[in-house]
Amino acid sequence: MSRPIADRVDRFVHESLLPLRVTASRPVDITAWPAPGEPLPFAEAREGDFRPFSVGEQWGTPWSTVWLHVTGTVPDDWAVTGHHRVELLVDLGFNDQSPGFQAEALAFRPDGSIVKGISPRNAWVPIVGDRVDLYLELAANPTIPPESHWRSTHLGDGPQPESAPLYTLRRLEIGLVDARVEQLALDIEVLVGLMHELAETTPRAARIGACLTAMLDAIDPDDVPGSVDRARALLAPALDAPAHASAHTVIATGHAHIDSAWLWPIRETIRKCARTFSNVLDLLDRHPDLRFACSSAQQLAWMQEHYPEIFARIEHQVRAGRFVPVGGQWVEPDTNLPGSEATARQLVVGKRWFLDTFGVDTTEVWLPDTFGYSASLPQLIRLAGADWFMTQKISWNQTNRMPHHTFWWEGIDGTRVFTHFPPIETYNAELSPAELAHAERTYTDHGTGTVSLAPFGWGDGGGGPTREMVERAHLQADLEGSPRVALGSPRDFYDRARHENPSLPVWTGEMYLELHRGTLTSQLKTKQGNRRTERLLHEAELWATTAALYLGTPYPAELLRRAWRQTLLLQFHDILPGSSIAWVHREAEAAHAALAADLEQSIRASLAALTGEGERTLRANSAPLTLDGIAAGAVGVERSPSPATRLASTPEGGWVLSNGRVRAVIDEGGLIVALSGPAGRDVIPEGARAGLLRLHPDHPDKWDAWDIDAHYRARAVDLDRADTITAFVSDDGTGVVSVTRSTGATSVTQTLRLAPDADGIDVDLSIDWHERHRLLRMYLPLEIHAEHTRAEIQFGHVTRPTHTNTSWDEARFEVVAQRWMHVAEPGYGVSIANDSTYGHSVERTVASNGSVVTTVGLSVLRAPTFPDPEADQGHHELRFRIRPDATLTDAAEDGHRLDRAQRVVTGAHEVTPLVSCSNEGVRVTAVKLAEDDSGDLIVRLHDATGGRQRTRLAFGIPLAAIDEVDLLERPLDDALHHGDVDAIELTLRPFQILTLRCRPA
Repeated sequence: MSRPIADRVDRFVHESLLPLRVTASRPVDITAWPAPGEPLPFAEAREGDFRPFSVGEQWGTPWSTVWLHVTGTVPDDWAVTGHHRVELLVDLGFNDQSPGFQAEALAFRPDGSIVKGISPRNAWVPIVGDRVDLYLELAANPTIPPESHWRSTHLGDGPQPESAPLYTLRRLEIGLVDARVEQLALDIEVLVGLMHELAETTPRAARIGACLTAMLDAIDPDDVPGSVDRARALLAPALDAPAHASAHTVIATGHAHIDSAWLWPIRETIRKCARTFSNVLDLLDRHPDLRFACSSAQQLAWMQEHYPEIFARIEHQVRAGRFVPVGGQWVEPDTNLPGSEATARQLVVGKRWFLDTFGVDTTEVWLPDTFGYSASLPQLIRLAGADWFMTQKISWNQTNRMPHHTFWWEGIDGTRVFTHFPPIETYNAELSPAELAHAERTYTDHGTGTVSLAPFGWGDGGGGPTREMVERAHLQADLEGSPRVALGSPRDFYDRARHENPSLPVWTGEMYLELHRGTLTSQLKTKQGNRRTERLLHEAELWATTAALYLGTPYPAELLRRAWRQTLLLQFHDILPGSSIAWVHREAEAAHAALAADLEQSIRASLAALTGEGERTLRANSAPLTLDGIAAGAVGVERSPSPATRLASTPEGGWVLSNGRVRAVIDEGGLIVALSGPAGRDVIPEGARAGLLRLHPDHPDKWDAWDIDAHYRARAVDLDRADTITAFVSDDGTGVVSVTRSTGATSVTQTLRLAPDADGIDVDLSIDWHERHRLLRMYLPLEIHAEHTRAEIQFGHVTRPTHTNTSWDEARFEVVAQRWMHVAEPGYGVSIANDSTYGHSVERTVASNGSVVTTVGLSVLRAPTFPDPEADQGHHELRFRIRPDATLTDAAEDGHRLDRAQRVVTGAHEVTPLVSCSNEGVRVTAVKLAEDDSGDLIVRLHDATGGRQRTRLAFGIPLAAIDEVDLLERPLDDALHHGDVDAIELTLRPFQILTLRCRPA
């Protein structure tokens, strides 16, 4: 677009046109009541002590609520024609940050019914009739913009009533709005935006420029309002020119990506949802062709609980097919950190809620903003009855671009799911010409497809889609030089895209996000609380089900249902990854503690019922593997203790720990310099030391709590000096070498333990952490020529190369492992298990003697200062186990040991397993009663080896029928069925997940 035309158009719009949008205005009367404490419902707020307030006054300390009562009269002489409307015009003191990261409001009528939300791009309330009588609930949410990711702020700590007000009310008046002026401004915006995307020399650009010039020449500067219709007529030829036959099509779906917690607490998310959804409902009433996609069952459940009026209107629009539930999960979770059953339950709980509440069976998994995607997801998606997957986040990759936007994604078991990355590369689109041109230009699959998806609307409390966005969609529905735009639902996109070309490319394995690697480590206490809660949920279900079916004791269905929903909420992709404000993580830790207390009580009650009154010391094993001779899911007698571990000193001033299975040599600095198992092979390279702690600088280029950037490896301080060191054999026969280390204000106690019957050495860390922008890692060099490593993920493991042959390999310098990683060469392996560490690195080098050394690094703690300036400060306890001569099953066994799968109880008798599996390569991951309260037994199992497995599954009670079902416990077509049995033979393909519904006889 030529500069003279651009300058002339810009000046006309901003100086002559937009000032005429509001043709008249009138002040209103305002009273205000600053609500004390946490937000109150309307019925209580209306009774507050309202006092006079005026435009220009300050309001709102951080996180506080101020209620305004606004009254006024629409002047009789306002000519409200078909081209005009009356609105309450609002400026709460908005700043130039994005909507959703500052003040917001919700408008109520005097009877408590809700009108709509107010935000920077939605700063109006419709006025019907000649009187104004509204209550506005103002939220003084502080600006904690993600753009300031390196700037520490305590605004996220919580309410700060002693602080100065954040905002100044700049506008609150009745306005008469000329819709013709708005429409002309949008016409100009679309054409000018389109011209910017076209080469100046193209005929299309020239024709648009000519129309704009003619329009400007036709404007009467003394009567711009009288010139508007003529101006629009002169632009009509440019707007009526149809798109090319080969133009790409964008299916535009209204959306509002609302993080369930992030730079605000959960309580504010609930209000953000109310504001946004009320805006959406108003817009749906005005635009019958609009479709809005909402992805979180939790957020709609909040509306049902806290805003029943909004929920009733949502329910009406859902049944009309216009407010479209998508995603099928309880929240949009992280997919790297949650365990197997939790990942499945996101779908089970979310989809069941949509089904029970709306009768809607969602058909997609919708995760636009999650930080990487587990290779287990395709199978889980299909087992939940969904048939496609959508994300946006992979477009954020730092190094490599995904080669396709529409493709088949293949998981670890071979299941494939249709997948789409919207090439518009945002889940908060405004449908500008620039965004649409980007979508068409970026789309990699023009040879096989013609359509892509564009979620549009302001997220995070910004109000969702706006009327301007809808009008842009209409103007660009069929416009030369632009992709076609069709308002529609995600399913409209899928139905068209899926049938365009059945021979799509395939992406196999995990979809690793080359960014946000620090989320595997940030906010350790939140991660530890989640790990503990997942284990307790498994135990509570297992023992309660066993007690219910063996003894007839009541099953705590409501407790478990509530606990699962809370746990799944806390796995949201900005809570569990550690990327939220301090307030969020403080509440998450408290919620995990409360869940632990409730679940522990349930577990104790179930086990007490099962074992009876008695003084025998028993051990309950909830792991899906035999541990210490006690079968999976059984309660047995503790094994007799082995002889104590032997502790001897070395001539160099170190120690040797040995128990007949494992031998570890520890140097005078408390580090492992030799480690061998039954085979006698030393896995520590000569001259190397395992367990070494290193402190790296940790200054991400951009996203503080989110990122670990590769340049952290350039510098490190080794914490290899011992302040104190002690060696002894404890009362239980465990050999112990304990060393304290310090750096600055931080101190670490690193304790090496070898129990008498252990197959590996434990490394315990007790850390008093007071660093800033430092990364603490522990390194384990292994003399193993490993071409690949294996790391546990949900329902299996992934294999990753240890080399950096390609840019894809090189970018994967920090990877996730759940409870274990296995490093092996043919015939020999070592496992590294953890109790709460997820971030791992693997580096392969060659020693001076020619041996290949594979070094595993574990990210222990970080110290980011945004968004929580006190992130991870304080005391932490972690445990690891290094096991030589380890198989994959050994690795899993140690993972369960560190996950505290066994507990000591006292009772009268042992308990046989309710469900037992003859092949420990097949793991039973869930034993529970059916979600429909029928009393049926649900058993979920999977192959954990990556190979085809046969097993015999036996039950402790007689069964009338066993049926294969999907994750939602519904019958599957052509599935296995057995009747009147107490055991069945099964064959599972590699990594197959199988859910069985068993009806007791």
